[in-house]
Amino acid sequence: MALPRLRIWSLFKPAEALNSFAKELNRSGASLADRNASRAQGYGFLDRLSANPGASKALYSASVLFFFAIVLLPSIAGILLKLGLVPETLENPYLVSRAGDALRASFLLAFSVSLLDLLAGVPFAWLITKRRSKLVSIIDTLADIPFIIPTVALGYSALLFWSGPQGISSLFAKSLVEPGWVLVLLLHFAFSYPVVVRLLVGEFQRYSETYEVAARTLGASSFTAVRTVTFPILKPAFIAAFLLAFARSLSETGATIMVAGAFENGPIFIKNAKDAGLEGPLVLVSLVLIFASAAIFFTISVLGTKLRLPFGRVWPKFERKVSGYGRWRDLAALVVFAFFIIIPSLFVALPSAEAALDGTMGRALAGEGVWGEYWSSIALSYVVGFLATAVNVIVGFPAAIMIARRKLGTRRTAIMDALVNIPIIVPSVALGVSLGYFWRAAGAFPEFWVLVLVHVSITYTYFVRTVAAAIEGISCEIEETARTLGASPFTVFRRITLPLIKYSVFSGAVMVFTRSVDETGATVAVVTNLKTAPVLLVSWVRNPQLYSQSTVALGVGFLILTSFAILLFLRLVLWRR
Repeated sequence: MALPRLRIWSLFKPAEALNSFAKELNRSGASLADRNASRAQGYGFLDRLSANPGASKALYSASVLFFFAIVLLPSIAGILLKLGLVPETLENPYLVSRAGDALRASFLLAFSVSLLDLLAGVPFAWLITKRRSKLVSIIDTLADIPFIIPTVALGYSALLFWSGPQGISSLFAKSLVEPGWVLVLLLHFAFSYPVVVRLLVGEFQRYSETYEVAARTLGASSFTAVRTVTFPILKPAFIAAFLLAFARSLSETGATIMVAGAFENGPIFIKNAKDAGLEGPLVLVSLVLIFASAAIFFTISVLGTKLRLPFGRVWPKFERKVSGYGRWRDLAALVVFAFFIIIPSLFVALPSAEAALDGTMGRALAGEGVWGEYWSSIALSYVVGFLATAVNVIVGFPAAIMIARRKLGTRRTAIMDALVNIPIIVPSVALGVSLGYFWRAAGAFPEFWVLVLVHVSITYTYFVRTVAAAIEGISCEIEETARTLGASPFTVFRRITLPLIKYSVFSGAVMVFTRSVDETGATVAVVTNLKTAPVLLVSWVRNPQLYSQSTVALGVGFLILTSFAILLFLRLVLWRR
């Protein structure tokens, strides 16, 4: 509440001024109290309901039931319903060999991309954290660009840059990087690298340099101090970054299809098997991806903490010499970021701008020809995204509170906490196959609602994990103090907890929305008649004889612009609030 201002004449009549000021202050306080009282009356029913222990238990029970019935059980049970098709597939040596090659390619690719992300991401994150300048602030902002661009758009942009005649290949007689394994590796590196960098920047900023400074004062070079002191302390962050990159690479489908050529990994094999009507191989590869990815994540999470980093031996002369090349390290990190991340991500802007000038823009805005279907797919993507976000916000809050405040007890909360991670551990295309089988077996659901349920399941973890981490950062003593003063649980939530975590709530909702709009693999595995924007654009790229480069580029450009506009609108709304 802003205090009333004293008038200029108060300098000459101080007694009258103070009396007037007191009256205005009383009126302002009374009006504020009236507004708070009327607002409290609107929440009265919920406040009284939350004070009932039975109501709280019912809310948390409903949240747990939703998680198991809608998210977890369909993700596993659906694929188990089709286990009878696996023996038939195993009798076909060609399909078994092809499926095995695709699975090996998936895990080898994900492992290679994750290592590259760490090797290149650590120096860049260190640069952003340690160098203080306006240029570094701009670079830090640019690092978020791949988050804004949908991966299907990034895939097409990378294809044009590395392999198209207008990109870097224009400097050579032929395509510099042909569609295939190498181009897929470059693409996965481009969209997973910013995820690793953003996580490491946050960890570097929270890290206390006390031990590192102590090592330097004892004579260790900067490189030795970082390698032997800082990195071992930050080892959990490196493991988390590796797992995030591994999961992103393992799940991506739409952008991978665009640049894969004849290369086939697990998600592409599932897409090809679905198109060919090979249900048995589809089930086999999905089953292996679900359980193998979960086993790998569990193994890395457990054994990674026991990995001894770095090596104990120290080479003083060599490492002291290396410490003097910090500027060259920063320069190399900037070159990698610019050449492999930013330029390939934004290159699609050039053909999109050309398409806006050659008449394609007019046909697109008029909805002529293929553009009618395109705008319908855009609308479908955003409607599904908004519905998935709304559902996850409603059901995700109780789950996040349960995990953060250990409402189920220590052991059961730990189990719930681990199970919540499954949707981001399992590749989305395999998850989509299982979910599709489950919901079709459960009843005659319209395809649209099956799609919504699938998107709710694959994005559930993002909101719950983000909000739970924010709530854990709030001291329990603050909430307990409010309760001892007579506040109901819902009053504490809306007056204390929610204001402190509102930015995290917004961030979690945006992550859910963008992940849903960008999802291709699970959508391809589930739908038959409907086409979201990423699925439609993948079909356009895969059929160059039917759709010109100008049409595809403008379609990708529209997807980027609409996604950016919606995110900007949401950020402005939050800023005004």
